[in-house]
Amino acid sequence: MIDTRPTLDRPASLAEIAQAAAALKLPPVESWHPERTGDSEMRIARDGTWFHQDAPIPRPEMVRLFSTILRREADGRHVLVTPAEKLDIAVEDAAFNAVAVASEGEGEARRLGFTLNTGDPVVAGAEHGISLRDGAPYLHVRGGLEARIARPVYYELAEIAIAEGGDPPGVWSEGVYFALMDAA
Repeated sequence: MIDTRPTLDRPASLAEIAQAAAALKLPPVESWHPERTGDSEMRIARDGTWFHQDAPIPRPEMVRLFSTILRREADGRHVLVTPAEKLDIAVEDAAFNAVAVASEGEGEARRLGFTLNTGDPVVAGAEHGISLRDGAPYLHVRGGLEARIARPVYYELAEIAIAEGGDPPGVWSEGVYFALMDAA
């Protein structure tokens, strides 16, 4: 199977991120419930590196392909699922990392487009919220899967929040306000 998903391997404009996000077509993993289960012997490290049997997976194309069949179960486990099998995968923190952001507009009219470490595009909004957990920022990607927002990206968001002066400090995207720190 050839991975034909639109991905962003370089910094992208918000228009490019939004266009790629709209064109993204993923397998229907939520509808697959195979009887064969097991352990993939894979893990996703906190920094977003994918490992198989404790060796990093060197090919980004393989990581991208595996990321398309990643699903989060109701009990919080992460699995790689196909119509034929479902294999557990260890995830140290979040399944993805948000490694770049593009911003357009100001205040309530702002839109924020993120690029994940897999090259996938996500536009923050009602379906893709930004939240804090233990002081760390996360972006909802899909079906319970999250991306930890990388520190440099968080600093970019903090600069926007400080410039716009919300209380609590936060950012707008697609008409939704996302606080970047807990209310005092």
